[in-house]
Amino acid sequence: METPAFDRVAAEGILFSNAYTPNAKCAPSRSAILTGRNSWQLDEAANHWPVFPEKFGTFPEVLARNGYQVGYTGKGWAPGRAFDSLGNTRNLIGKNYSSIITEPPTTAISGIDYAANFKQFIDENKKEAPWFFWYGGLEPHRAYEFESGLKAGKELASITNMPPFWPDTSIVRTDLLDYALEVEYFDAHLGKMINLLESTGQLENTLIIVTSDNGMPFPRIKGQEYELSNHLPLAVMWPKGIKNPGRLISDYISFIDFAPSFLELAGISKPVNGMQSITGKSFTDIFNVENEGQVDEARNYVLIGKERHDIGRPNDEGYPIRGIIKDGFLFLQNFKTDRWPAGNPETGYLNTDGSPTKSLILELNRQKADDENYWALNFGKRPEREFYDVRKDPFCLNNLAHDPEYSGYLKELSGMMKTMLTEQKDPRVLGQGDVFDQYSYADEKTKDFYSRYMAGEKMKAGWVNPEDFEEDTIVVTNPEK
Repeated sequence: METPAFDRVAAEGILFSNAYTPNAKCAPSRSAILTGRNSWQLDEAANHWPVFPEKFGTFPEVLARNGYQVGYTGKGWAPGRAFDSLGNTRNLIGKNYSSIITEPPTTAISGIDYAANFKQFIDENKKEAPWFFWYGGLEPHRAYEFESGLKAGKELASITNMPPFWPDTSIVRTDLLDYALEVEYFDAHLGKMINLLESTGQLENTLIIVTSDNGMPFPRIKGQEYELSNHLPLAVMWPKGIKNPGRLISDYISFIDFAPSFLELAGISKPVNGMQSITGKSFTDIFNVENEGQVDEARNYVLIGKERHDIGRPNDEGYPIRGIIKDGFLFLQNFKTDRWPAGNPETGYLNTDGSPTKSLILELNRQKADDENYWALNFGKRPEREFYDVRKDPFCLNNLAHDPEYSGYLKELSGMMKTMLTEQKDPRVLGQGDVFDQYSYADEKTKDFYSRYMAGEKMKAGWVNPEDFEEDTIVVTNPEK
């Protein structure tokens, strides 16, 4: 995978090796970015497909009220809906600049010309006001054009370090190459935007942050809370404002740290009008030092978690998890282990995007050809506690939760997590977690999907393949694995 624009941002700025989203799904991850609060502090916005609560402001709204031109292209905050007190649609990230279209290189890549729309945004800023722009690429979101990576000249043999929870087949490798092609498309438009800023003399004093909202849309990653789900690339560039560029920083950065950083640089103190109190901590101090590695010893952990993501469980139930990553260890607590982590089999495992990789794993299981038990690793039920040394086990396969050697540290992390979640008034740890399952979906057509499907309506969610729906809830697995 070639990402020259991201590499330039890292080389001329800072590369962060420990950046995490608190919640590895589009809407709740973006809600955390916009508010500076963890998803369990955001009521309905903890969920996917929510109605964004009126009481929570976003930092782009605050910037706009303070003289900034604010806009976005592609995917902003989504999926979900947001309204003001009068019932009008709220633009959480400002004006949408997505009308300029281009010819995409594949049938699955969006036709939005992200770079051209950014140029329109810049050209409209006649008063030379300070500005904030959100480039939300629809790539590499699913779906992909199968074999588009091969057609572009990529080779199956180029893939290294295949995750062991997927079968190493040409189908999976082809899927990964298609993913890589879409990442490169995102990066190409990023490069055009950087070049535009450079040609207009604005690059020197523009802060550029490049990251993703969740891990890659493959089984056991996106929508889950493992290392590859939440641990994301992050590069920050600001020629005028970053000392000693080219540094690699190991401080733990959470997405909730973005909002307070932006507001601080804009000279807007918190709490500010229109925003609830912010939980995140500005990391702009790292810009102003010259050393690399660990800059702030207190930045050695992040909290993560999830509630309800996609539709498809009885009574619109979610799969609640809370976790903490500290000093290279990941502790997870699964609160409802009787539920299916990736969604129910009979409704298509809807918290895993449809893909050739997903369909292959399900088919191997049906054919009783799943000798490595990939189905259980990707879709099976899980224990109440999971504990991983992600430095040695980034794929989170060796659960150390019952290893006596780690019992003391597990207890320490568990206690630390509970204390902080209690301080943050997390309903889940306060015994009120069922409230997350009671919030309505933004689209009433998705409400109670499970019972309507089982009653015979047989709706098919558009983001999974039709063959992913199991005939019943009895799934064949190899009990010896």
